[in-house]
Order: sequence, then C-alpha cells, then structure tokens
Amino acid sequence: MDYKIDEMTPLDWEQVSSIYFEGIKTGKATFQTEVPTWEDWNKGHVDSCRLVVRSGNNVLGWGALSPTSSRCVYIGVAEVSIYIGENYRGRGLGKVLLTNLIKLSEENGFWTLQSGIIKENIPSVVLHEKCGFRKLGVRERVAKMSNGKWHDVVLMERRSTLVGTN
Repeated sequence: MDYKIDEMTPLDWEQVSSIYFEGIKTGKATFQTEVPTWEDWNKGHVDSCRLVVRSGNNVLGWGALSPTSSRCVYIGVAEVSIYIGENYRGRGLGKVLLTNLIKLSEENGFWTLQSGIIKENIPSVVLHEKCGFRKLGVRERVAKMSNGKWHDVVLMERRSTLVGTN
C-alpha cells in the first residue's frame, strides 16, 4: 500500500472524525460516545503533534497528543490518541504512525507519553508495547459505558531516552 505520514490539518477533520467515530462504535477504543466538534477537539490537543497517515487524498488513520496537565512541571508529558480506519487495521499502519508520533513528540520536547487503553483493546496494548511503552498497571472498573458495562483501563507509559534525561 502506498501511503505517507503527514501533518494533520483542519481540512482533514471530516475524515479524522469519521475514523474517530469508527473507534467509538467498537466500544473499546474510547469512552467518548460522540465525536466532538473540530473546535473542541482542536482545543484539547497539542498543536505541534498531530499526524495522519494518508494514501492520496484518503486519511487512513491519525494520531495526536493531548496535554495531561496545565501545570508547568508537566509540560513534557502528553496523552496519546491513535486511531486507524476499520478498513486499514492490521496492516502495520498503527506502528508506523505511532513511531512517527513518538519522534515528533521528542522533537517538540516531550519526555513522557502515556496512554489509558480499555483492557479489551488488546491490539492497542500490543501496538504500544511494540513502540516501547510499558504497562504501569490497571485501573479497575474506572469507567462505565452508556450500555452500563464497566471497563478496566490499562495504563501505559513511554519515557524518552532523548528528552528529559538530565
């Protein structure tokens, strides 16, 4: 498959939000029940670390970082979001995208990336492990879905070997 990793722009939002909705529908990619507006999504994500994987004009997946705290001591810590379109999963695009997001995060001064992954989302846990994340633990029954089902969340972290080492 011919694809490239590219910076996400507002023009990508329609396709990015469609992929996000596909993740919502799985019931194991996010606790969100609705796709936010571009404005709300944009406010909650780091401007410098937003990527898409595209083939021609088609967005196949996306990844972005969200700040974890407004406190200045945590300026180099971010939460990872990564989604691959349902027709493109299992092709290695997630690994390519997450690897590039890690590189971009380090270029922008991030020393720690973290993810909270719904325990049943085993492919995401495996992807993060392949990209150097480690399991910190499991938060049990941390969130209840709209269908009444409780889910555990696997906490994962990747510490940079390039940024924040001294």
